[in-house]
Amino acid sequence: MSLFITFEGGEGCGKSTQARALWRRLRQQNIPVMLTHEPGGTALGNEVRGILKSKGGSPISSEAELLLFAASRAQLVTEVIQPALQKGKIVICDRFSYSTLVYQGYGRGLNSPTIEMVNNLATQKLQPDIVILLDLPSEQGLARKRNLKDRFELEELSFHRRVREGYLKLAAAEPDRWLVIDATLPKREISKIVWERVSQLLACL
Repeated sequence: MSLFITFEGGEGCGKSTQARALWRRLRQQNIPVMLTHEPGGTALGNEVRGILKSKGGSPISSEAELLLFAASRAQLVTEVIQPALQKGKIVICDRFSYSTLVYQGYGRGLNSPTIEMVNNLATQKLQPDIVILLDLPSEQGLARKRNLKDRFELEELSFHRRVREGYLKLAAAEPDRWLVIDATLPKREISKIVWERVSQLLACL
């Protein structure tokens, strides 16, 4: 019954809220499910998260940032995601490899072949069954997170616009894998759309 679901989106889009909502609904129906997130989800990942998200400390180069995310992801896949999938659980992950393609690729300007090579190593070529993208204009997303400024939220608006553009391009290239939702919709409406698609996937298991 295993199913791998990831939530993606720019800052303030509400993906963490929707990931938790889906997790709760599946638990209510006694469906084996686990919720995790990136960067983090393991002891190593949480240490890396502290480095990557902190707005203080030494500057981090784009290449180092890419490899730090990859290290966190590799540990999460090996320690958490793959074992859960092998046990037949549904795994919900708040961000995964596509975040790296857009943030370090479209955002930072690193080339896609390099990122894909690193991602493939970190993920063991694992891909989600569905990617749920909560799409929101960058200005609105940043306004929602006005009081929680980490390294990424402090980037220029142009950076966040490139990230959004990257997400939409990736989604357009794989329409069968991606579900794009207007994140300006009410939370309950978004949850309903998510559940409708997930229910369809569950029916096919």
